Amino acid sequence: METGKKGIALLEKGIDVSTGEVEKISQRGYNEDLLPKTEDQRSMSWKNYFTLWMGSVHNIPNYAAVGGFLFLGLSPANIMFALVLSSLVVAGLMILNGKAGAKYGIPFSMHLRSTYGTLGAKLPGFLRGIVAAIAWFGLQNYTASLALLILIGKFWPGFLTLGGNFNFFGIGLPGLIAFTIFWGINVLIGLGGGKVLNKFTAILNPLIYVVFIGMTVWAINAAGGFGNILAYRPNLEGVTTYSPILVYLMIINSVVAVWAAPSSSVADFTQNTKSMKDQVFGQGLGLFIGYVIFAVSSVSILIGGSIYYGVEEWNVLNIVNNWGNLPAVILCIIVLLMTTISTNATGNIVPAAYQLSALFPKKINYKKGVLIAGVISYVIMPWKLMENQESIYTFLNMIGAVIGPVVGVMLAQYYFVAKQKINLDDLYMDEENNKSNNAYYGVNKAAYIATIIALVVSISGEFISSLKMVSSLSFIIGCGLSFAIYLLLKLKK
Repeated sequence: METGKKGIALLEKGIDVSTGEVEKISQRGYNEDLLPKTEDQRSMSWKNYFTLWMGSVHNIPNYAAVGGFLFLGLSPANIMFALVLSSLVVAGLMILNGKAGAKYGIPFSMHLRSTYGTLGAKLPGFLRGIVAAIAWFGLQNYTASLALLILIGKFWPGFLTLGGNFNFFGIGLPGLIAFTIFWGINVLIGLGGGKVLNKFTAILNPLIYVVFIGMTVWAINAAGGFGNILAYRPNLEGVTTYSPILVYLMIINSVVAVWAAPSSSVADFTQNTKSMKDQVFGQGLGLFIGYVIFAVSSVSILIGGSIYYGVEEWNVLNIVNNWGNLPAVILCIIVLLMTTISTNATGNIVPAAYQLSALFPKKINYKKGVLIAGVISYVIMPWKLMENQESIYTFLNMIGAVIGPVVGVMLAQYYFVAKQKINLDDLYMDEENNKSNNAYYGVNKAAYIATIIALVVSISGEFISSLKMVSSLSFIIGCGLSFAIYLLLKLKK
Protein backbone atom coordinates (compact mmCIF):
# COMPACT_ATOMS: atom_id res chain seq x y z
CA MET A 1 0.00 0.00 0.00
CA GLU A 2 2.81 2.39 0.88
CA THR A 3 4.62 1.61 -2.39
CA GLY A 4 1.46 2.34 -4.35
CA LYS A 5 1.11 5.78 -2.76
CA LYS A 6 4.76 6.52 -3.44
CA GLY A 7 4.35 5.52 -7.08
CA ILE A 8 1.36 7.85 -7.47
CA ALA A 9 3.32 10.68 -5.84
CA LEU A 10 6.22 10.15 -8.21
CA LEU A 11 3.95 10.24 -11.26
CA GLU A 12 2.27 13.40 -10.00
CA LYS A 13 5.69 15.00 -9.75
CA GLY A 14 6.49 13.91 -13.29
CA ILE A 15 9.10 11.31 -12.28
CA ASP A 16 8.64 7.91 -13.89
CA VAL A 17 11.80 6.01 -12.99
CA SER A 18 12.67 3.88 -9.96
CA THR A 19 15.99 3.40 -8.20
CA GLY A 20 15.84 -0.34 -8.86
CA GLU A 21 15.37 0.28 -12.56
CA VAL A 22 18.42 2.52 -12.68
CA GLU A 23 20.54 -0.03 -10.79
CA LYS A 24 19.52 -2.67 -13.32
CA ILE A 25 20.45 -0.39 -16.23
CA SER A 26 23.81 0.59 -14.70
CA GLN A 27 24.94 -3.06 -14.89
CA ARG A 28 24.83 -2.87 -18.68
CA GLY A 29 27.94 -0.71 -18.99
CA TYR A 30 26.48 2.81 -19.23
CA ASN A 31 28.48 5.46 -17.44
CA GLU A 32 26.86 7.40 -14.63
CA ASP A 33 26.34 10.57 -16.70
CA LEU A 34 23.97 8.75 -19.08
CA LEU A 35 21.84 7.00 -16.45
CA PRO A 36 18.33 8.29 -15.64
CA LYS A 37 18.15 10.61 -12.64
CA THR A 38 16.03 9.30 -9.77
CA GLU A 39 14.02 11.51 -7.42
CA ASP A 40 16.76 11.82 -4.81
CA GLN A 41 19.31 12.91 -7.45
CA ARG A 42 17.27 15.87 -8.68
CA SER A 43 18.10 19.29 -7.29
CA MET A 44 16.76 21.94 -9.68
CA SER A 45 13.72 23.93 -8.54
CA TRP A 46 11.82 26.55 -10.53
CA LYS A 47 14.16 29.19 -9.07
CA ASN A 48 17.19 27.44 -10.59
CA TYR A 49 15.60 27.41 -14.05
CA PHE A 50 14.50 31.02 -13.62
CA THR A 51 18.03 32.23 -12.84
CA LEU A 52 19.59 29.86 -15.39
CA TRP A 53 17.80 31.35 -18.40
CA MET A 54 17.70 34.89 -17.05
CA GLY A 55 21.49 34.84 -17.12
CA SER A 56 21.58 33.46 -20.65
CA VAL A 57 19.49 36.19 -22.28
CA HIS A 58 21.77 39.18 -21.69
CA ASN A 59 24.94 38.49 -23.63
CA ILE A 60 27.03 40.38 -26.17
CA PRO A 61 25.95 38.47 -29.34
CA ASN A 62 22.27 38.98 -28.44
CA TYR A 63 22.78 42.73 -28.20
CA ALA A 64 24.52 42.66 -31.59
CA ALA A 65 21.51 40.84 -33.06
CA VAL A 66 19.13 43.54 -31.82
CA GLY A 67 21.32 46.12 -33.54
CA GLY A 68 20.61 44.25 -36.77
CA PHE A 69 16.87 44.09 -36.07
CA LEU A 70 16.72 47.90 -35.94
CA PHE A 71 17.55 47.95 -39.67
CA LEU A 72 14.70 45.66 -40.69
CA GLY A 73 12.20 48.53 -40.87
CA LEU A 74 10.13 48.02 -37.71
CA SER A 75 9.68 50.72 -35.08
CA PRO A 76 11.54 50.29 -31.75
CA ALA A 77 8.26 49.47 -30.00
CA ASN A 78 7.49 46.72 -32.50
CA ILE A 79 10.97 45.26 -32.11
CA MET A 80 10.48 45.12 -28.34
CA PHE A 81 7.14 43.36 -28.78
CA ALA A 82 8.61 40.93 -31.33
CA LEU A 83 11.35 40.01 -28.84
CA VAL A 84 8.83 39.33 -26.08
CA LEU A 85 6.68 37.30 -28.48
CA SER A 86 9.79 35.34 -29.45
CA SER A 87 10.41 34.49 -25.79
CA LEU A 88 7.02 32.77 -25.60
CA VAL A 89 7.90 30.63 -28.62
CA VAL A 90 11.29 29.73 -27.12
CA ALA A 91 9.72 28.95 -23.73
CA GLY A 92 7.15 26.70 -25.42
CA LEU A 93 9.87 24.74 -27.21
CA MET A 94 11.98 24.41 -24.07
CA ILE A 95 9.07 23.23 -21.92
CA LEU A 96 7.64 20.80 -24.47
CA ASN A 97 10.95 19.24 -25.46
CA GLY A 98 12.06 19.20 -21.82
CA LYS A 99 9.17 17.05 -20.64
CA ALA A 100 10.79 13.70 -21.56
CA GLY A 101 13.89 14.58 -19.56
CA ALA A 102 11.77 15.71 -16.62
CA LYS A 103 9.55 12.62 -16.61
CA TYR A 104 12.19 9.95 -17.16
CA GLY A 105 15.34 11.68 -15.91
CA ILE A 106 17.18 10.98 -19.17
CA PRO A 107 19.82 13.28 -20.73
CA PHE A 108 19.57 14.68 -24.25
CA SER A 109 21.72 11.92 -25.78
CA MET A 110 19.25 9.26 -24.60
CA HIS A 111 16.26 11.41 -25.53
CA LEU A 112 17.75 11.65 -29.01
CA ARG A 113 18.28 7.89 -29.03
CA SER A 114 14.60 7.32 -28.24
CA THR A 115 13.78 9.33 -31.38
CA TYR A 116 16.42 8.36 -33.95
CA GLY A 117 17.49 4.93 -32.68
CA THR A 118 20.76 3.67 -31.19
CA LEU A 119 22.75 4.20 -34.39
CA GLY A 120 20.63 6.97 -35.87
CA ALA A 121 21.15 9.26 -32.87
CA LYS A 122 24.86 9.60 -33.55
CA LEU A 123 24.67 12.03 -36.49
CA PRO A 124 22.18 14.59 -35.07
CA GLY A 125 23.90 14.24 -31.70
CA PHE A 126 27.27 14.94 -33.28
CA LEU A 127 25.97 17.97 -35.16
CA ARG A 128 24.29 19.51 -32.11
CA GLY A 129 26.63 18.49 -29.34
CA ILE A 130 29.96 18.59 -31.12
CA VAL A 131 29.92 20.78 -34.23
CA ALA A 132 27.39 23.45 -33.17
CA ALA A 133 28.22 23.44 -29.46
CA ILE A 134 32.00 23.56 -29.76
CA ALA A 135 31.96 26.17 -32.53
CA TRP A 136 29.54 28.35 -30.55
CA PHE A 137 31.61 27.84 -27.41
CA GLY A 138 34.69 29.16 -29.16
CA LEU A 139 32.88 32.07 -30.81
CA GLN A 140 31.22 33.14 -27.55
CA ASN A 141 34.57 32.99 -25.77
CA TYR A 142 36.24 35.13 -28.39
CA THR A 143 33.42 37.71 -28.51
CA ALA A 144 33.44 38.07 -24.73
CA SER A 145 37.25 38.20 -24.63
CA LEU A 146 36.97 41.50 -26.51
CA ALA A 147 35.07 42.83 -23.48
CA LEU A 148 37.73 41.40 -21.17
CA LEU A 149 40.35 43.18 -23.27
CA ILE A 150 38.57 46.50 -22.64
CA LEU A 151 38.38 45.73 -18.91
CA ILE A 152 42.08 44.89 -18.60
CA GLY A 153 42.94 48.00 -20.63
CA LYS A 154 41.11 50.21 -18.13
CA PHE A 155 43.44 49.05 -15.35
CA TRP A 156 46.55 48.51 -17.43
CA PRO A 157 46.59 50.61 -20.63
CA GLY A 158 50.02 49.28 -21.58
CA PHE A 159 48.58 45.78 -21.82
CA LEU A 160 46.90 46.71 -25.11
CA THR A 161 50.31 47.22 -26.76
CA LEU A 162 52.03 44.10 -25.41
CA GLY A 163 53.89 42.05 -27.98
CA GLY A 164 54.15 44.85 -30.52
CA ASN A 165 53.64 43.29 -33.95
CA PHE A 166 53.25 39.76 -32.55
CA ASN A 167 50.57 37.89 -34.48
CA PHE A 168 49.29 34.37 -33.83
CA PHE A 169 47.24 33.36 -36.88
CA GLY A 170 45.47 36.73 -36.98
CA ILE A 171 45.30 37.67 -33.30
CA GLY A 172 47.70 39.90 -31.32
CA LEU A 173 49.26 38.98 -27.99
CA PRO A 174 46.82 41.03 -25.82
CA GLY A 175 43.85 39.46 -27.58
CA LEU A 176 45.32 35.97 -27.31
CA ILE A 177 45.94 36.39 -23.57
CA ALA A 178 42.41 37.75 -22.97
CA PHE A 179 40.89 34.90 -24.99
CA THR A 180 42.95 32.28 -23.13
CA ILE A 181 41.97 33.66 -19.72
CA PHE A 182 38.25 33.79 -20.54
CA TRP A 183 38.38 30.38 -22.24
CA GLY A 184 39.96 28.89 -19.10
CA ILE A 185 37.27 30.37 -16.84
CA ASN A 186 34.53 28.89 -19.04
CA VAL A 187 36.13 25.46 -19.03
CA LEU A 188 36.41 25.52 -15.21
CA ILE A 189 32.72 26.47 -14.89
CA GLY A 190 31.88 23.63 -17.27
CA LEU A 191 33.86 21.16 -15.18
CA GLY A 192 31.81 22.17 -12.14
CA GLY A 193 28.62 21.02 -13.88
CA GLY A 194 25.08 21.85 -12.84
CA LYS A 195 25.80 22.51 -9.14
CA VAL A 196 28.41 25.17 -9.85
CA LEU A 197 26.24 26.64 -12.60
CA ASN A 198 23.26 26.94 -10.25
CA LYS A 199 25.36 28.86 -7.71
CA PHE A 200 26.86 31.00 -10.46
CA THR A 201 23.46 32.01 -11.90
CA ALA A 202 22.06 32.65 -8.42
CA ILE A 203 24.76 35.32 -7.96
CA LEU A 204 24.34 36.62 -11.51
CA ASN A 205 20.57 37.10 -11.45
CA PRO A 206 20.37 40.10 -9.06
CA LEU A 207 23.37 41.70 -10.80
CA ILE A 208 21.47 41.54 -14.10
CA TYR A 209 18.62 43.55 -12.63
CA VAL A 210 20.97 46.14 -11.17
CA VAL A 211 23.22 46.58 -14.20
CA PHE A 212 20.88 46.34 -17.17
CA ILE A 213 18.08 48.32 -15.55
CA GLY A 214 20.71 50.90 -14.58
CA MET A 215 22.04 50.99 -18.15
CA THR A 216 18.49 51.41 -19.43
CA VAL A 217 17.85 54.35 -17.11
CA TRP A 218 21.11 55.95 -18.31
CA ALA A 219 20.13 55.41 -21.96
CA ILE A 220 16.66 56.91 -21.52
CA ASN A 221 18.14 59.98 -19.83
CA ALA A 222 20.88 60.23 -22.47
CA ALA A 223 18.24 60.14 -25.22
CA GLY A 224 16.18 62.86 -23.56
CA GLY A 225 13.32 60.56 -22.62
CA PHE A 226 11.77 57.22 -23.58
CA GLY A 227 9.63 58.96 -26.20
CA ASN A 228 12.75 59.87 -28.17
CA ILE A 229 13.85 56.24 -28.16
CA LEU A 230 10.46 55.06 -29.43
CA ALA A 231 10.46 57.76 -32.11
CA TYR A 232 13.99 56.99 -33.32
CA ARG A 233 14.49 55.65 -36.82
CA PRO A 234 17.92 54.56 -38.14
CA ASN A 235 19.15 55.54 -41.59
CA LEU A 236 17.72 52.87 -43.90
CA GLU A 237 19.14 54.28 -47.13
CA GLY A 238 20.27 51.39 -49.31
CA VAL A 239 18.85 48.84 -46.87
CA THR A 240 16.27 46.30 -48.09
CA THR A 241 13.04 46.51 -46.07
CA TYR A 242 10.30 43.91 -45.77
CA SER A 243 6.63 43.76 -44.78
CA PRO A 244 6.01 44.05 -41.00
CA ILE A 245 4.62 40.50 -40.73
CA LEU A 246 7.68 39.06 -42.47
CA VAL A 247 10.01 41.08 -40.23
CA TYR A 248 8.21 39.75 -37.16
CA LEU A 249 8.77 36.21 -38.42
CA MET A 250 12.43 36.96 -39.18
CA ILE A 251 13.00 38.27 -35.66
CA ILE A 252 11.19 35.33 -34.09
CA ASN A 253 13.20 32.93 -36.24
CA SER A 254 16.48 34.63 -35.28
CA VAL A 255 15.72 34.52 -31.56
CA VAL A 256 14.53 30.91 -31.72
CA ALA A 257 17.62 30.00 -33.78
CA VAL A 258 19.83 31.36 -30.97
CA TRP A 259 18.00 28.98 -28.62
CA ALA A 260 17.73 26.12 -31.13
CA ALA A 261 20.63 24.18 -29.63
CA PRO A 262 19.50 24.49 -25.97
CA SER A 263 15.89 23.72 -26.94
CA SER A 264 16.99 20.47 -28.59
CA SER A 265 19.19 19.36 -25.67
CA VAL A 266 17.12 20.81 -22.84
CA ALA A 267 16.72 17.32 -21.34
CA ASP A 268 20.27 17.71 -20.01
CA PHE A 269 18.78 20.26 -17.60
CA THR A 270 15.19 19.06 -17.12
CA GLN A 271 16.46 15.62 -16.08
CA ASN A 272 17.45 17.33 -12.83
CA THR A 273 14.09 18.97 -12.11
CA LYS A 274 12.39 18.27 -8.80
CA SER A 275 8.99 18.20 -10.47
CA MET A 276 7.31 18.83 -13.80
CA LYS A 277 5.85 22.03 -12.41
CA ASP A 278 9.34 23.31 -11.56
CA GLN A 279 10.62 22.99 -15.12
CA VAL A 280 7.44 24.41 -16.70
CA PHE A 281 7.07 27.37 -14.34
CA GLY A 282 10.79 28.08 -14.00
CA GLN A 283 11.62 27.97 -17.70
CA GLY A 284 8.52 29.85 -18.78
CA LEU A 285 8.87 32.64 -16.23
CA GLY A 286 12.65 32.94 -16.61
CA LEU A 287 12.54 33.31 -20.39
CA PHE A 288 9.51 35.63 -20.43
CA ILE A 289 10.73 38.05 -17.74
CA GLY A 290 14.28 37.80 -19.07
CA TYR A 291 13.16 38.89 -22.53
CA VAL A 292 10.85 41.64 -21.28
CA ILE A 293 13.85 43.21 -19.54
CA PHE A 294 16.12 42.44 -22.49
CA ALA A 295 13.70 43.88 -25.06
CA VAL A 296 13.43 47.22 -23.27
CA SER A 297 17.07 47.42 -22.20
CA SER A 298 18.70 46.35 -25.48
CA VAL A 299 16.67 48.69 -27.69
CA SER A 300 16.96 51.57 -25.20
CA ILE A 301 20.71 51.19 -24.66
CA LEU A 302 21.58 50.91 -28.34
CA ILE A 303 19.34 53.77 -29.45
CA GLY A 304 20.04 55.92 -26.37
CA GLY A 305 23.78 55.52 -26.91
CA SER A 306 23.43 56.38 -30.60
CA ILE A 307 21.47 59.54 -29.81
CA TYR A 308 23.86 60.57 -27.03
CA TYR A 309 27.07 60.08 -29.02
CA GLY A 310 25.60 61.37 -32.28
CA VAL A 311 26.50 58.26 -34.31
CA GLU A 312 24.63 55.03 -34.98
CA GLU A 313 26.39 52.68 -32.60
CA TRP A 314 25.13 49.10 -32.44
CA ASN A 315 27.98 47.57 -30.45
CA VAL A 316 27.09 47.67 -26.76
CA LEU A 317 30.78 47.31 -25.82
CA ASN A 318 31.67 50.54 -27.63
CA ILE A 319 28.88 52.37 -25.83
CA VAL A 320 30.04 51.14 -22.42
CA ASN A 321 33.70 51.81 -23.25
CA ASN A 322 32.90 55.47 -23.99
CA TRP A 323 31.49 56.08 -20.51
CA GLY A 324 33.52 58.37 -18.29
CA ASN A 325 32.53 56.59 -15.06
CA LEU A 326 35.16 53.87 -14.54
CA PRO A 327 33.31 51.90 -11.78
CA ALA A 328 30.20 51.77 -13.99
CA VAL A 329 32.24 50.54 -16.97
CA ILE A 330 33.90 47.84 -14.86
CA LEU A 331 30.62 46.61 -13.36
CA CYS A 332 28.84 46.47 -16.74
CA ILE A 333 31.64 44.60 -18.47
CA ILE A 334 31.93 42.10 -15.62
CA VAL A 335 28.21 41.35 -15.79
CA LEU A 336 28.36 41.02 -19.60
CA LEU A 337 31.22 38.56 -19.16
CA MET A 338 29.25 36.60 -16.54
CA THR A 339 26.14 36.37 -18.72
CA THR A 340 28.28 35.06 -21.57
CA ILE A 341 29.74 32.42 -19.25
CA SER A 342 26.21 31.40 -18.26
CA THR A 343 25.13 31.13 -21.89
CA ASN A 344 28.27 29.26 -22.87
CA ALA A 345 27.91 26.70 -20.11
CA THR A 346 24.20 25.97 -20.56
CA GLY A 347 24.09 26.03 -24.35
CA ASN A 348 27.52 24.81 -25.38
CA ILE A 349 30.04 23.16 -23.10
CA VAL A 350 27.57 21.03 -21.09
CA PRO A 351 25.85 19.56 -24.20
CA ALA A 352 29.21 19.01 -25.92
CA ALA A 353 30.55 17.10 -22.92
CA TYR A 354 27.44 14.92 -22.67
CA GLN A 355 27.52 14.13 -26.39
CA LEU A 356 31.16 13.12 -26.28
CA SER A 357 30.26 10.89 -23.34
CA ALA A 358 27.36 9.40 -25.34
CA LEU A 359 29.52 8.74 -28.41
CA PHE A 360 32.22 7.04 -26.33
CA PRO A 361 30.36 5.91 -23.17
CA LYS A 362 33.06 3.56 -21.90
CA LYS A 363 36.01 5.90 -22.44
CA ILE A 364 34.75 9.45 -21.88
CA ASN A 365 32.78 10.75 -18.90
CA TYR A 366 31.35 14.24 -18.48
CA LYS A 367 34.51 15.93 -17.15
CA LYS A 368 36.73 14.39 -19.82
CA GLY A 369 34.16 15.58 -22.35
CA VAL A 370 34.44 19.15 -21.05
CA LEU A 371 38.23 19.09 -21.39
CA ILE A 372 38.16 17.61 -24.89
CA ALA A 373 35.50 20.05 -26.08
CA GLY A 374 37.42 22.94 -24.52
CA VAL A 375 40.67 22.01 -26.26
CA ILE A 376 38.95 21.62 -29.64
CA SER A 377 37.22 25.01 -29.23
CA TYR A 378 40.65 26.59 -28.74
CA VAL A 379 42.39 24.74 -31.56
CA ILE A 380 39.81 25.80 -34.18
CA MET A 381 40.91 29.42 -33.56
CA PRO A 382 37.43 31.04 -33.44
CA TRP A 383 38.86 34.50 -34.09
CA LYS A 384 39.55 33.33 -37.65
CA LEU A 385 35.82 32.78 -38.20
CA MET A 386 35.20 36.34 -37.07
CA GLU A 387 37.37 37.65 -39.90
CA ASN A 388 34.62 36.99 -42.44
CA GLN A 389 31.16 37.89 -41.18
CA GLU A 390 29.35 36.38 -44.16
CA SER A 391 30.95 32.96 -43.64
CA ILE A 392 30.01 33.04 -39.93
CA TYR A 393 26.34 33.64 -40.61
CA THR A 394 26.34 31.05 -43.40
CA PHE A 395 27.82 28.52 -40.99
CA LEU A 396 25.41 29.36 -38.18
CA ASN A 397 22.40 29.33 -40.53
CA MET A 398 23.35 25.86 -41.71
CA ILE A 399 23.77 24.58 -38.15
CA GLY A 400 20.45 26.15 -37.20
CA ALA A 401 18.84 24.54 -40.23
CA VAL A 402 20.05 21.15 -38.98
CA ILE A 403 18.82 21.63 -35.43
CA GLY A 404 15.35 22.91 -36.43
CA PRO A 405 14.42 19.65 -38.20
CA VAL A 406 15.83 17.63 -35.28
CA VAL A 407 13.61 19.48 -32.79
CA GLY A 408 10.57 18.99 -35.05
CA VAL A 409 11.11 15.22 -35.23
CA MET A 410 11.76 14.93 -31.48
CA LEU A 411 8.48 16.68 -30.67
CA ALA A 412 6.48 14.65 -33.18
CA GLN A 413 7.95 11.36 -31.91
CA TYR A 414 7.44 11.98 -28.19
CA TYR A 415 3.97 13.53 -28.25
CA PHE A 416 2.22 11.90 -31.22
CA VAL A 417 4.01 8.63 -31.97
CA ALA A 418 5.27 7.50 -28.54
CA LYS A 419 2.40 9.34 -26.80
CA GLN A 420 4.77 10.51 -24.03
CA LYS A 421 5.93 7.00 -23.15
CA ILE A 422 9.51 5.72 -23.21
CA ASN A 423 10.51 2.16 -22.32
CA LEU A 424 13.71 2.66 -20.33
CA ASP A 425 14.54 -1.05 -20.31
CA ASP A 426 14.59 -1.08 -24.11
CA LEU A 427 16.21 2.34 -24.42
CA TYR A 428 19.13 1.30 -22.21
CA MET A 429 19.57 -2.01 -24.00
CA ASP A 430 22.42 -4.42 -23.41
CA GLU A 431 24.79 -3.45 -26.23
CA GLU A 432 26.26 -6.96 -26.41
CA ASN A 433 22.87 -8.62 -26.83
CA ASN A 434 20.90 -6.35 -29.13
CA LYS A 435 17.49 -7.58 -30.11
CA SER A 436 16.12 -6.85 -33.57
CA ASN A 437 12.61 -6.35 -32.15
CA ASN A 438 13.78 -3.52 -29.88
CA ALA A 439 11.98 -0.33 -30.96
CA TYR A 440 15.06 1.81 -30.35
CA TYR A 441 17.62 -0.39 -32.08
CA GLY A 442 19.33 0.77 -35.25
CA VAL A 443 18.11 3.75 -37.29
CA ASN A 444 14.64 5.30 -37.34
CA LYS A 445 14.42 5.70 -41.12
CA ALA A 446 11.33 7.91 -41.01
CA ALA A 447 13.14 10.33 -38.68
CA TYR A 448 16.10 10.52 -41.06
CA ILE A 449 13.91 11.07 -44.11
CA ALA A 450 11.99 13.87 -42.41
CA THR A 451 15.18 15.47 -41.08
CA ILE A 452 17.07 15.36 -44.37
CA ILE A 453 14.19 16.71 -46.49
CA ALA A 454 13.56 19.56 -44.03
CA LEU A 455 17.30 20.27 -43.83
CA VAL A 456 17.68 20.53 -47.61
CA VAL A 457 14.69 22.85 -47.88
CA SER A 458 15.69 25.09 -44.96
CA ILE A 459 19.25 25.67 -46.23
CA SER A 460 18.26 26.03 -49.89
CA GLY A 461 18.36 29.81 -49.61
CA GLU A 462 22.11 29.66 -48.94
CA PHE A 463 22.65 28.31 -52.45
CA ILE A 464 19.67 29.60 -54.46
CA SER A 465 19.42 33.40 -54.36
CA SER A 466 15.70 33.44 -55.20
CA LEU A 467 15.06 31.37 -52.05
CA LYS A 468 17.15 33.53 -49.73
CA MET A 469 14.14 34.27 -47.54
CA VAL A 470 13.80 30.55 -46.77
CA SER A 471 17.16 30.68 -44.97
CA SER A 472 15.99 33.71 -43.00
CA LEU A 473 13.19 31.50 -41.66
CA SER A 474 15.29 28.33 -41.54
CA PHE A 475 14.39 27.14 -38.06
CA ILE A 476 10.66 27.77 -38.42
CA ILE A 477 10.52 26.08 -41.83
CA GLY A 478 12.86 23.23 -40.89
CA CYS A 479 11.13 22.42 -37.61
CA GLY A 480 7.60 22.65 -39.01
CA LEU A 481 8.39 20.67 -42.16
CA SER A 482 10.18 17.83 -40.38
CA PHE A 483 7.36 17.63 -37.82
CA ALA A 484 4.74 17.26 -40.59
CA ILE A 485 6.75 14.83 -42.74
CA TYR A 486 7.62 12.58 -39.81
CA LEU A 487 4.01 12.34 -38.66
CA LEU A 488 2.89 11.63 -42.21
CA LEU A 489 5.41 8.80 -42.54
CA LYS A 490 4.73 7.26 -39.10
CA LEU A 491 0.99 7.64 -38.78
CA LYS A 492 0.14 6.32 -42.24
CA LYS A 493 1.54 2.87 -41.27
